[in-house]
Amino acid sequence: MSKKSPQLRFEGFTDDWEERKLGDYSENTFGGGTPKTGIDEYWTGDIPWIQSSDLKKEQLYNVQPSKFITDDAVKNSATKLVPKNSIAIVTRVGVGKLALLPFEYATSQDFLSLSNLKVDKWFGIYSTYTMLQKELNNIQGTSIKGITKPELLKKKMRTPSLIDEQSKIGTLFKQLDDIIALHQSKLDLLKEQKKGFLQKMFPKNGAKVPELRFAGFADDWEERKLQEVLRERNNQQPQSMEYPLVSFTVENGVTPKTDRYEREQLVVGDKSSKKYKVTVLNDIVYNPANLKFGAISRNKYGNAVFSPIYITFLVNNDVTTPEFIEMFVTRNDFIKRALKYQQGTVYERQSVSPTNLLAMNVYLPGKSEQEKIGSFFQQLDETIALHQRKLDLLKEQKKGFLQKMFV
Repeated sequence: MSKKSPQLRFEGFTDDWEERKLGDYSENTFGGGTPKTGIDEYWTGDIPWIQSSDLKKEQLYNVQPSKFITDDAVKNSATKLVPKNSIAIVTRVGVGKLALLPFEYATSQDFLSLSNLKVDKWFGIYSTYTMLQKELNNIQGTSIKGITKPELLKKKMRTPSLIDEQSKIGTLFKQLDDIIALHQSKLDLLKEQKKGFLQKMFPKNGAKVPELRFAGFADDWEERKLQEVLRERNNQQPQSMEYPLVSFTVENGVTPKTDRYEREQLVVGDKSSKKYKVTVLNDIVYNPANLKFGAISRNKYGNAVFSPIYITFLVNNDVTTPEFIEMFVTRNDFIKRALKYQQGTVYERQSVSPTNLLAMNVYLPGKSEQEKIGSFFQQLDETIALHQRKLDLLKEQKKGFLQKMFV
């Protein structure tokens, strides 16, 4: 290890960082074990028994144990009682996950725990996390990657000798993660609210009106065939500046091709004459084979071309709005109805044809109510997207700090 101090430091600290082994971070280490699952009484206690599935990859604290054992379970098995404020590291199934636990606990045999820490606890967890991320690609293993406990304890890390510098670094990352968790919970809440509104603002179970409506609207919704609302667009042309080649994904809908694809195209050669299917801003697009995974959305990207395997529909603006019909066809209950028309013998290859999709019934309110509903969900989606961007930015900032504040 040649580099002796990080790129970015708190003011007032200039000393080189010392090289230490992970084993030097704590006074004691503990393994784990599994009490006999056939003895029910062992699993009725109040000692948290931590397993790999309790830990999440990027969540280094706030672990919620799912199983609890008794003192007898500890005495009669290989598991150990680990002091609070120890670092639990997964060494086998789920290797790379770790957490700082503020309570006494026991673990399965998949863990190594560092207790009675000789470094600031928050610095210790983030320093160990950074080291593990670097090591993960080098860990030997086949189907299940793992690392032996002696190997892990020998891993070397640069560490500031002053506890004050350790504390400042650890506290910074703890605060960053608290902010990230707060934004994540806000985002999750918004998504749940959207789900609730989708259930209440559209008719269900054969009803002609929804449970929740904007003031001033009382008429029944009108039943129509989807083919009155959408028309398949089938024209093809080569990619161009005006019609770039794009992808269509469950997560992002119509979205630019990745950098990797662009690099591959340079190797493959000129594809300028190949024709692709045209899609236009506000079209409704779906993937017949992946509708089961939610691959249907409105084209918010703009004019483009993509693979002919995707289906794109022109919206009939005389009877609906793109924003409203998007919300109607992307709802879970609509997709469930559509999946009844899946064809194909192998599940993975089953698909819903555009003919069958367009034959389905939909319920439409008057145009002005559609516009209100569409606008409401568009604003909600924009708020969700804004929170997602903030969250992604915070995660990128944290990633940058981790790279610059550890050696």
